[in-house]
Amino acid sequence: MKEYQAAGAAEFSAARGETMWNAVHTTKDGPMSCNTCHTANLKSQGKHVVTGKVIEPMAPSANPQRLTDPKFVEKWFKRNCKETLERECTPQEKGDFLSFLSGK
Repeated sequence: MKEYQAAGAAEFSAARGETMWNAVHTTKDGPMSCNTCHTANLKSQGKHVVTGKVIEPMAPSANPQRLTDPKFVEKWFKRNCKETLERECTPQEKGDFLSFLSGK
């Protein structure tokens, strides 16, 4: 997460990350939030609403491999932020999301 602070992010907030996780955004495909595919229970499997692909739990406590590969994390931030927010996430948002997810 140091790279996000180097990019200008302030102190990260798990509370802000949780708020963003649950926020519903209007997209071209209709209402969408992170938990639309990943579920509100971060220890449960999710399922992509379009492809039906199973998504392993987001919580590192339930999925120890989660958040361990920085390139993988960046790839999925880029894809998921564009899908849900219809833009890339800022360094601040990424750090807040990771703070929230890391505590689960």
